[in-house]
Amino acid sequence: MKRRFLFVAILAASTIFIPQVITAQENRSETYRQLKLFGDVFERVRADYVEEVTDQELIESAIQGMLTALDPHSSYLNADSFRDMRVQTKGEFGGLGIEVTMENGFVKVVSPIDDTPAFRAGIEAGDLITHLDAEPVLGLTLNEAVEKMRGPVKTDIVLTIRREGREPFDVTLTRDVVKIASARSRTEDNVAYLRVTTFNEQTMSGLEAEIAARKAEIGDKLVGYVLDLRNNPGGLLDQAIAVSDAFLDQGEIVSTRGRNPDDAQRYNARPGDLADGLPIVVLINGGSASASEIVAGALQDHRRAVVMGTDSFGKGSVQTIIPLSGNGAMRLTTARYYTPSGRSIQATGIEPDIKVEQARLEAVKGSPQRKESDLRGALDNGGGNGAPQQPAIPPEAVPDAVPEGTTDGAKTEPTVPQDFQLARALDLLRGLAFFNARAIN
Repeated sequence: MKRRFLFVAILAASTIFIPQVITAQENRSETYRQLKLFGDVFERVRADYVEEVTDQELIESAIQGMLTALDPHSSYLNADSFRDMRVQTKGEFGGLGIEVTMENGFVKVVSPIDDTPAFRAGIEAGDLITHLDAEPVLGLTLNEAVEKMRGPVKTDIVLTIRREGREPFDVTLTRDVVKIASARSRTEDNVAYLRVTTFNEQTMSGLEAEIAARKAEIGDKLVGYVLDLRNNPGGLLDQAIAVSDAFLDQGEIVSTRGRNPDDAQRYNARPGDLADGLPIVVLINGGSASASEIVAGALQDHRRAVVMGTDSFGKGSVQTIIPLSGNGAMRLTTARYYTPSGRSIQATGIEPDIKVEQARLEAVKGSPQRKESDLRGALDNGGGNGAPQQPAIPPEAVPDAVPEGTTDGAKTEPTVPQDFQLARALDLLRGLAFFNARAIN
């Protein structure tokens, strides 16, 4: 009886285990079948294609196709592209100065980089590049298109641009060495304006130097900071974490989660705030992507800054560069990142706290308005500093303002800021400073 029971137990265990073995064998068989299919296609192309193609070209194209089919940001980097990528992250590279991705077969501009050929030519975030030197972009991989846009310094390339609301048009750009000053600043009265154009190896050290310079210049009158991340395409994750940490005393900055739950990582702020607790306004727009969104999301979730502008790009994924034999590498999407509140902004972007569209500021000339002091017999203000009584003047009798450009003693008005979003950020900081001063008094 005991032997029969033992035999039944072994049989039962076997019936549980056998399906797993069969499933694994079936998976391996299917993998081998697919690899055999690849080998058959490879041999047929190598033997019968109309022109001779090297094995290296076929293999690299196959790898590129496999990776680019996953998502817009995974790709294969040959030795030259890998070298260029490493140079770019150091803050200097050759080309046109645009961060790009692929969309519906076209090259889409994520953002132009400040003070580069693309920026000076008026290339805008969201532009679609349809042709390069009159050759269609359709059918090219992102790396192939980027390679065509690169070339010797001082040589020209013609980009055909499709922009919403306009007919397609051509722009001729002259390639140049692109040197990225990733952080710079200036003083706007009593506000420190900080501009971060990309996140490379120089970003955090550059930002620290710019903040120190503005503190030294403005001194005790400093009321706040504008951190401009508009048209910043992103870059290195560690630099985004460092910039966020610069303005946070504690708490989570960002977390990354991949397919394996054990690979999740969290990055936290350390004590110390370079802004000394002063108010911060972060400017973003549709060209703010990746690392820019990490910074904006962290400061927004911790209520450390007011985020102003328009919705950001929405790139909430992390790419890992994996070196391969032959000096190439692959860029593989390995995780999504999440803001401190647990938001994934993949494909949605950071929504600003105060939405401000970019606009053109123009002085509107209106009819002169009557004031109390214009009325006949108006009382003075009782403090001895009232304006002398003047007879009422009909509006039509008031002369027009002195035309712009004349110099007959008229006091000219200050130049109206053309950056509407920045103007609103400055207004907000000055308003907060005024309110805080009143509250203290």
